[in-house]
Amino acid sequence: MTGFNTQRIHAGYDPLENGKAANVPIYESAAFDMVSEEHGDDLASGRQHGFSYSRVANPTVDVLEKRLAQLEGGIGAVAVSSGMAAVSFALLAVAELGGTIIAPTNLYGASVDALESFFPHFGVHSRFVHNINDLAEVEVAIDEDTKAIFVESVANPSTEVTDIAALADLAHRHGIPLIVDNTFPTPYLFRPIEFGADIVVHSTTKGISGHGNALGGVVIDAGTFDWSNGKFPQFTEKELVISDERAGVWKSFVEEFGKEAFIRRVRVKYLRTFGAVQNPFNAYLQLLGLETIAEREEKEVANALTVAQHLEHAPHVTKVYYSGLSDSAQHDLVSRLFPKGVGTVLSFELEGGESNVAALLNSVKVFTYIPNVGDVRSMIVNPARITHREVPAKYREAGGVTDNLIRLSIGLEDAEDLTADLDQAIAAAFAD
Repeated sequence: MTGFNTQRIHAGYDPLENGKAANVPIYESAAFDMVSEEHGDDLASGRQHGFSYSRVANPTVDVLEKRLAQLEGGIGAVAVSSGMAAVSFALLAVAELGGTIIAPTNLYGASVDALESFFPHFGVHSRFVHNINDLAEVEVAIDEDTKAIFVESVANPSTEVTDIAALADLAHRHGIPLIVDNTFPTPYLFRPIEFGADIVVHSTTKGISGHGNALGGVVIDAGTFDWSNGKFPQFTEKELVISDERAGVWKSFVEEFGKEAFIRRVRVKYLRTFGAVQNPFNAYLQLLGLETIAEREEKEVANALTVAQHLEHAPHVTKVYYSGLSDSAQHDLVSRLFPKGVGTVLSFELEGGESNVAALLNSVKVFTYIPNVGDVRSMIVNPARITHREVPAKYREAGGVTDNLIRLSIGLEDAEDLTADLDQAIAAAFAD
């Protein structure tokens, strides 16, 4: 199976191994029979893939992991309970012994908060750059303590697109991985690994699930980075959990798993220890969402472009942020990397003050005031107060997140109903 649309429905699942069920069953079981002592030992050490305890692996979740890994072009994946769990596991796994993560200022608010004020408590620091596509600025920020570059393929909420190929080349010249949050475009619109990314993370809550009914996240490993290059001793140190102490056989993750060292460590050390486990029922819901991802994304991207074009000429709208517009400064980059469209999220600035923003939010009828994105429903939110509330002002301003900024996530409604709803809400916001 090589085609995207075939993989989104069939990848990672064999009905003959699951009672011939056409749909992936929901395995709501905390534990599984290990059958024999030998098999149990192989499972516990990671020498053999299988199921013993759902905190480490579960058959329903396993299908989701395999399917997403194939859709992104990776060698393996670990599904977790939320997008921020995926971000946290990926970043901490590369910098767990201390170090610095380079990132742009226009990240999602919780990611900025984690890098700026939380991870430093664990010896993991950040160095923010203003323009992640300015390779000279990024290279100046790299030093011997740098462990990774972390970016969003499409920034939240500015929709600025990252030149993944150029950044990947830069990162690899310095012996560090490129980690990409690909939540906004989903693998249907963009596959970072094809452009050199080493690790991809998603909030599967968003466009992958598509229905706003299940929290989840995933870490996907390209399997191409050399974790034995001397910068990441956590992958080359001997580890008891994957060794046989009684037999005196000690192994590191690189020795035992080779190119799978990173994703195996995420599962064995992070998922197993911190326990941010994906629920089997949520995994099932996300698999259902994946089955219609192409149709959803095509319609939602078309709707998003229509809404963005409409807002460019709407009264009281001072600026529209959607890199998919033909007059975008990133038009050439978008055309090269995103031939199917840049995504379903856009934002715009409103005249006036916060009272006008509040009035608009209180006046919409089709849009729902929700901090999520990627739903079949169209949603609206004021990032400065909600999704980016914890971001320091200097980073909000650098990322264009003003008090007058409004973010939209466009769903499957009729485009003319969405534009009409925005028109009447804008009019209501300035009625006095």
